[in-house]
Amino acid sequence: MKIGMICYPSHGGSGVVATELGKELAKRGHVVHFISYQLPFRLNSFHQNVFYHEVAMLSYPLFKYPPYTLALVNTIAELAEREQLDILHAHYAIPHSFCAHLAREVLAGREVRVVTTLHGTDITLVGSDPSFKRITRYSIDKSDGVTAVSQSLRAETEQTFAPRQEIRTIYNFINTKNVYRLPDARRVVGCPEQNCKVLVHISNFRPVKRLHDVVQIFARVRRAMPARLLLVGDGVERRSTQALVDKLGLQQDVCFLGTQDNVIPILSAADLFLLPSEKESFGLGALEAMACGVPVIASSAGGIPEVVVHGETGYLAAVGDVEAMSAYAVNLLKDEEKLQQLRTAARRRVEDFFDSELIVPQYEAFYRELRER
Repeated sequence: MKIGMICYPSHGGSGVVATELGKELAKRGHVVHFISYQLPFRLNSFHQNVFYHEVAMLSYPLFKYPPYTLALVNTIAELAEREQLDILHAHYAIPHSFCAHLAREVLAGREVRVVTTLHGTDITLVGSDPSFKRITRYSIDKSDGVTAVSQSLRAETEQTFAPRQEIRTIYNFINTKNVYRLPDARRVVGCPEQNCKVLVHISNFRPVKRLHDVVQIFARVRRAMPARLLLVGDGVERRSTQALVDKLGLQQDVCFLGTQDNVIPILSAADLFLLPSEKESFGLGALEAMACGVPVIASSAGGIPEVVVHGETGYLAAVGDVEAMSAYAVNLLKDEEKLQQLRTAARRRVEDFFDSELIVPQYEAFYRELRER
């Protein structure tokens, strides 16, 4: 099949999953065309059957802001016609799915199926806002097929928008042949001391990620044992999080690593992954951590319980319950035998339920099903 993959190029979950899906589909012989405003960061090397098309935007005094959505519609329409695309796969309901529908209208009669994958904030934050709710519902209802990355997100979408068609859950995935715990990682990331526990958090540093809870959990762990916290990412909460670290006197124990293209060496050095989010439709960072044999301490928000099994691959607590998460972390880090059990179980769960060999064929089957309608 010839597939147009419309996505954000960023380090966030939707961009990562879209890029990895495209690469996996290309390995299976499909031709994949990525459409975005810049090269997705995980397309930084040559991949057979993979092509990238940048959305060119006009800078014109009439427009206060560059009209990205109009340029995106034009790019999608031209590409679909020129390459005779079979599928337009839009990651995020707005603007990507909406633009795919407009592009199909522009093509007027060209047979191309539109698939929309809902990733989270396109529903829980942006899409449910009154400014966008109507076009979000339109984007969902006009799609030939809709997927959500978790049962939780599917249920929330159905409750918020009452869509006319079925939403299929297809989980995010990891190629476990490429993602695994690397040897000697602690030395590589500058944490060679074996008696020092390493905790990691990866996010876009938005308020919904509750960075202050991450720091407060770590502070309690640090009082109980030597430990270091590695914070990966950047965003609006960076400054206030740094201020809290300074206030608690943790400057020597907390490392701000910024945005990283490759987080596997960092996760491979970790003993625990922290994810106390207020909202989380799936938790791709937790899945990557588990693939590296890292147990997860997290909130029970959204789709996290579908990824992290309480007491088996990590521990879950209510959003904001810093005391419970801290206690889970301290007790686990003090019990080396239990920690090793959870490490093994975390890796096994990814292999058994979230490996690309299990998930990507679900997308292929969905595409074929839609084309045959």
